[in-house]
Amino acid sequence: MSTVDGLRAPTSTDSRELAGRVAIVTGGASGMGLATVHALASRGATVTVFDPAARDVEELAATLSVPAERLQSIAVDVTDADRVGRAFDAVLAGHTGLDILVNAAGIAPPTPFEDITEAEWNRVLAVSVHGTFLCCQRALPAMRTGGWGRIVNFSSTAGKTISTAGGAHYTTAKHGVLGLTRHLAKNYGPDGITVNAVCPGLIDTPMVRGLLSAAALDEATRSFPVPRAGLPWEVAELVAFLASDRAAYITGAAIDINGGDLIV
Repeated sequence: MSTVDGLRAPTSTDSRELAGRVAIVTGGASGMGLATVHALASRGATVTVFDPAARDVEELAATLSVPAERLQSIAVDVTDADRVGRAFDAVLAGHTGLDILVNAAGIAPPTPFEDITEAEWNRVLAVSVHGTFLCCQRALPAMRTGGWGRIVNFSSTAGKTISTAGGAHYTTAKHGVLGLTRHLAKNYGPDGITVNAVCPGLIDTPMVRGLLSAAALDEATRSFPVPRAGLPWEVAELVAFLASDRAAYITGAAIDINGGDLIV
């Protein structure tokens, strides 16, 4: 399989591994979130995209080469509790339950610390931390009822150190995501629910391209043990593994995927 903007893995996947699973991916309209939609849907899951930029399902299916009946798209600002609640209600009304939640929504302004306004600070933390909180809070009762669940939260290398391109608010938000992940993993493991985080480094996404030029991205990654930027599908493959039965004994983990940029 050829790649399309780094969204699809170049090798075949088990098209039935997640058959029958119902998934939600926040921030699923582009970048790593979009690649994750492909990774889950190509394995048989029915995937709903939560994103302020709702996607046309037929166009999305054609882009990702997955059946349109496996996709749904709802315009959602994950910081809006009422909108999140209505979107979850819509998903649950159309399915018997919810199995997988991937919280990929995030923003990373590069604003220097002294110039960050209170509004911008609050917005960055709201998308990554508050949005993850709202979605997890709505997803967990349905997962507990079903006795099975997978939550994968997007942190970052910034969640373990500091951000390469984003500001202090982004670093703070991604540290917060890890704390929430660990707390939920501890509490909900007995219910058959695993909660993990992925920590991508510099991944070649539209958001990163908006922060770094191609030359700057190449310069930043040249010294990595794997001397290049990561691709969205590489992160999505990790997410799909964590969302599967194969990862049943992994919970509370914060898994690095950064080409060796951070080795701890």
